Amino acid sequence: MIGLLQRVSQASVVVDGERVGAINAGLMVLVCAEKGDTEREADALLAKLLGYRVFADEAGKMNRSVTDVAGGLLLVPQFTLAADTNSGTRPSFTPAAAPADGRRLFDHFVAQARVRHALVQTGQFGADMQVSLTNDGPVTFWLQVGPK
Repeated sequence: MIGLLQRVSQASVVVDGERVGAINAGLMVLVCAEKGDTEREADALLAKLLGYRVFADEAGKMNRSVTDVAGGLLLVPQFTLAADTNSGTRPSFTPAAAPADGRRLFDHFVAQARVRHALVQTGQFGADMQVSLTNDGPVTFWLQVGPK
Protein backbone atom coordinates (compact mmCIF):
# COMPACT_ATOMS: atom_id res chain seq x y z
CA MET A 1 0.00 0.00 0.00
CA ILE A 2 1.13 3.49 -0.77
CA GLY A 3 0.21 6.68 1.03
CA LEU A 4 1.28 10.08 -0.23
CA LEU A 5 0.62 12.33 2.73
CA GLN A 6 0.60 16.09 2.72
CA ARG A 7 0.36 18.31 5.76
CA VAL A 8 -2.39 20.80 4.94
CA SER A 9 -4.05 23.86 6.40
CA GLN A 10 -7.17 22.84 4.46
CA ALA A 11 -8.19 20.30 1.81
CA SER A 12 -11.36 19.22 0.05
CA VAL A 13 -12.69 16.85 -2.61
CA VAL A 14 -15.47 17.68 -5.06
CA VAL A 15 -17.33 15.14 -7.23
CA ASP A 16 -19.87 16.30 -9.82
CA GLY A 17 -19.94 19.76 -8.30
CA GLU A 18 -20.64 18.49 -4.78
CA ARG A 19 -18.14 18.58 -1.93
CA VAL A 20 -17.81 15.01 -0.66
CA GLY A 21 -15.03 15.54 1.88
CA ALA A 22 -13.19 18.41 3.54
CA ILE A 23 -10.85 19.08 6.45
CA ASN A 24 -9.09 22.01 8.02
CA ALA A 25 -5.57 21.49 9.41
CA GLY A 26 -4.39 17.90 9.18
CA LEU A 27 -3.28 15.39 6.56
CA MET A 28 -4.57 14.84 3.06
CA VAL A 29 -3.51 11.34 2.06
CA LEU A 30 -3.62 9.83 -1.42
CA VAL A 31 -4.06 6.08 -0.87
CA CYS A 32 -3.20 3.32 -3.35
CA ALA A 33 -3.43 -0.46 -3.13
CA GLU A 34 -0.91 -2.49 -5.11
CA LYS A 35 -1.14 -6.07 -6.35
CA GLY A 36 -0.56 -8.45 -3.49
CA ASP A 37 -1.69 -6.02 -0.80
CA THR A 38 -4.06 -7.27 1.88
CA GLU A 39 -5.73 -5.85 4.95
CA ARG A 40 -2.42 -6.44 6.74
CA GLU A 41 -0.65 -3.85 4.55
CA ALA A 42 -3.59 -1.46 4.86
CA ASP A 43 -3.48 -1.70 8.67
CA ALA A 44 0.31 -1.25 8.72
CA LEU A 45 0.12 1.84 6.49
CA LEU A 46 -2.65 3.33 8.62
CA ALA A 47 -0.67 2.78 11.83
CA LYS A 48 2.38 4.38 10.26
CA LEU A 49 0.56 7.46 8.98
CA LEU A 50 -1.40 8.03 12.20
CA GLY A 51 1.86 8.02 14.13
CA TYR A 52 4.01 9.84 11.57
CA ARG A 53 5.40 12.98 13.19
CA VAL A 54 4.98 15.85 10.73
CA PHE A 55 3.49 18.57 12.96
CA ALA A 56 5.60 21.02 14.97
CA ASP A 57 6.05 20.83 18.72
CA GLU A 58 6.73 23.84 20.98
CA ALA A 59 10.34 23.96 19.72
CA GLY A 60 9.24 24.01 16.08
CA LYS A 61 10.46 20.45 15.37
CA MET A 62 8.34 17.91 13.52
CA ASN A 63 7.57 15.88 16.60
CA ARG A 64 3.77 15.49 16.63
CA SER A 65 1.47 13.21 14.67
CA VAL A 66 -1.97 13.95 13.26
CA THR A 67 -3.31 12.03 16.26
CA ASP A 68 -1.31 14.17 18.69
CA VAL A 69 -2.68 17.42 17.22
CA ALA A 70 -6.22 16.05 16.66
CA GLY A 71 -5.97 17.08 13.01
CA GLY A 72 -8.28 16.14 10.18
CA LEU A 73 -7.60 13.20 7.89
CA LEU A 74 -8.77 13.36 4.27
CA LEU A 75 -8.29 10.00 2.54
CA VAL A 76 -8.42 10.04 -1.26
CA PRO A 77 -8.18 6.88 -3.41
CA GLN A 78 -5.45 7.29 -6.06
CA PHE A 79 -4.50 4.20 -8.09
CA THR A 80 -2.07 6.17 -10.28
CA LEU A 81 0.47 6.18 -7.42
CA ALA A 82 1.26 2.59 -8.42
CA ALA A 83 2.19 3.59 -11.99
CA ASP A 84 5.22 1.98 -13.58
CA THR A 85 7.03 4.86 -15.28
CA ASN A 86 10.28 3.07 -16.07
CA SER A 87 9.89 2.96 -19.83
CA GLY A 88 8.32 5.05 -22.55
CA THR A 89 6.20 8.14 -22.10
CA ARG A 90 2.96 6.49 -21.04
CA PRO A 91 2.56 5.00 -17.54
CA SER A 92 1.57 1.39 -17.00
CA PHE A 93 -0.79 0.63 -14.15
CA THR A 94 -0.11 -3.10 -13.92
CA PRO A 95 1.39 -2.72 -10.39
CA ALA A 96 -1.94 -1.38 -9.09
CA ALA A 97 -4.44 -3.70 -7.43
CA ALA A 98 -7.44 -4.74 -9.50
CA PRO A 99 -10.33 -2.27 -9.05
CA ALA A 100 -12.37 -4.63 -6.84
CA ASP A 101 -9.36 -5.26 -4.59
CA GLY A 102 -8.48 -1.57 -4.54
CA ARG A 103 -12.01 -0.63 -3.49
CA ARG A 104 -12.11 -3.33 -0.80
CA LEU A 105 -8.77 -2.26 0.66
CA PHE A 106 -9.61 1.46 0.50
CA ASP A 107 -12.93 0.79 2.25
CA HIS A 108 -11.12 -1.27 4.90
CA PHE A 109 -8.53 1.50 5.33
CA VAL A 110 -11.25 4.12 5.81
CA ALA A 111 -13.24 1.96 8.24
CA GLN A 112 -10.16 1.32 10.36
CA ALA A 113 -9.19 5.00 10.25
CA ARG A 114 -12.65 5.94 11.54
CA VAL A 115 -12.22 3.54 14.45
CA ARG A 116 -8.81 4.99 15.35
CA HIS A 117 -9.17 8.70 14.52
CA ALA A 118 -11.87 11.26 15.31
CA LEU A 119 -12.06 13.30 12.10
CA VAL A 120 -11.93 11.28 8.86
CA GLN A 121 -13.25 12.46 5.50
CA THR A 122 -12.82 10.78 2.12
CA GLY A 123 -12.84 11.15 -1.59
CA GLN A 124 -14.94 8.78 -3.71
CA PHE A 125 -13.46 5.59 -5.14
CA GLY A 126 -13.61 5.44 -8.95
CA ALA A 127 -14.92 8.99 -9.34
CA ASP A 128 -13.45 11.89 -11.26
CA MET A 129 -12.48 14.05 -8.29
CA GLN A 130 -11.30 17.62 -8.02
CA VAL A 131 -8.94 17.80 -5.06
CA SER A 132 -7.98 21.16 -3.59
CA LEU A 133 -5.50 21.71 -0.81
CA THR A 134 -3.17 24.17 0.78
CA ASN A 135 0.01 22.27 1.54
CA ASP A 136 1.40 23.59 4.83
CA GLY A 137 5.18 23.89 4.60
CA PRO A 138 5.17 22.38 2.03
CA VAL A 139 5.40 19.04 3.79
CA THR A 140 4.88 15.89 1.69
CA PHE A 141 5.94 12.29 2.41
CA TRP A 142 5.72 9.01 0.49
CA LEU A 143 4.90 6.05 2.74
CA GLN A 144 4.89 2.53 1.34
CA VAL A 145 4.21 -0.78 3.02
CA GLY A 146 4.79 -3.89 0.93
CA PRO A 147 3.48 -7.42 1.35
CA LYS A 148 5.31 -9.40 4.03
